[in-house]
Amino acid sequence: MAMATSHMHLNSPLPRPSLYNSQGKGFLQRPWFRAQPRTKPIRSVIIKASADVRKEDIVIVGAGIAGLATALSLHRLGIGSVVLEQAESLRTSGTSLTLFKNGWRVLDSIGVADSLRGQFLEIEGMAVNSEDGRELRSFIFKDEDQTQEVRAVERRILLETLANELPPDTVRFSSKLATINSSENGETLLELTDGTRLLAKIVIGCDGIRSPIAKWMGFSEPKYVGHCAFRGLGFYPDGQPFAANVNYIYGRGLRAGYVPVSPTKVYWFICYNSPSAGPKITDPVLLRKQAKELVKNWPEELIRLIDLSPDETISKTPLVDRWLWPGLSPPASAGKVVLVGDAWHPMTPNLGQGACCALEDSVILTRKLADAIKSGPASVEAALRSYEEERWPRVFPLTIRANLVGSLLQWDNQLVCSVRNNIVIPKLVRLGPVLEHTNFECEPLKA
Repeated sequence: MAMATSHMHLNSPLPRPSLYNSQGKGFLQRPWFRAQPRTKPIRSVIIKASADVRKEDIVIVGAGIAGLATALSLHRLGIGSVVLEQAESLRTSGTSLTLFKNGWRVLDSIGVADSLRGQFLEIEGMAVNSEDGRELRSFIFKDEDQTQEVRAVERRILLETLANELPPDTVRFSSKLATINSSENGETLLELTDGTRLLAKIVIGCDGIRSPIAKWMGFSEPKYVGHCAFRGLGFYPDGQPFAANVNYIYGRGLRAGYVPVSPTKVYWFICYNSPSAGPKITDPVLLRKQAKELVKNWPEELIRLIDLSPDETISKTPLVDRWLWPGLSPPASAGKVVLVGDAWHPMTPNLGQGACCALEDSVILTRKLADAIKSGPASVEAALRSYEEERWPRVFPLTIRANLVGSLLQWDNQLVCSVRNNIVIPKLVRLGPVLEHTNFECEPLKA
């Protein structure tokens, strides 16, 4: 989950959690829990022993998909963690997200996929239409790849499913980060707005697109890509009428889509060009009105979907991303602080890979940490570097590709759109290569 960045004091990165009891003594007497010197100078603070500082082994900042999946992955391997969430409860507002087979492989590995499969429809194919209702192309996913699995999942249910598998009190709500400090002995002091102080040996930043942890580590703010999106979740109490397909509608500088989530719910989006992100709007009446105005001459089923969406499901967000240029972007880890998911590599939703990549991050990081914790502090830092080395070649190209696909689909030139609708999509696009990025193997996590 993204956390507010106000009042952050950035004293330069360096981090580490450990296994402590309430008296500050280690449960596991491993030599790596001693402080280790750094090889390069960094501003740090001297943290004196104090009864008001709680010592933790692994602290995860953010109880979104990345944070909860990481905590559950660690739990499956017998490793405890604490998850800090600034909200008073799980932030279960919002609509849904599409998970392709790579996301389902991860959910299988952490033992929650089957309970989710029973609640959401498997999507069989995809249909692409022009704004006047003409079908440009259609595909059946399993004709292209027998192993493909696509389902739209309600974000609320995914978060609750992950959280319910964690030990009690793993997630600490109303825990908003105020300051981060690196200690001379290699630990990280996290201070919360309520005055709580946590001394951690490993910090995992899963705090979303506007991540304070990423900012502290020197990352730039994500960049607005020139498009905004309305989203919603249509509710049909007597059953929704659509086939189990992803349906796209392409116009000029404007596109929309909808996909059945369950027998009674259908997710929809409208993406439009805008020179700026514009003011934040939370009034559902205004959001609904603006969304309908954009597609007022488009197929009637889209208008009806918007009308059938409860107020709390309708939102508008600017689309942003961050390109992790080699040699220019900071590393994904600093000492024993590391980033996961949107906190590290925010990407646009054009490939449906934001949540899938966050899930992949969680299991890969967990496996590397589990092996390293058995050895020593140098092994932990090496494991975090290894995590980045493995993940960067995957997430950087996907971020760029998602951005370029969005730019392609948001063309507003009449001639270019005509070429797209009459040549590129009907004759040139092949679904198999388009979905190659969903190939990902993941063995079950077992202690």
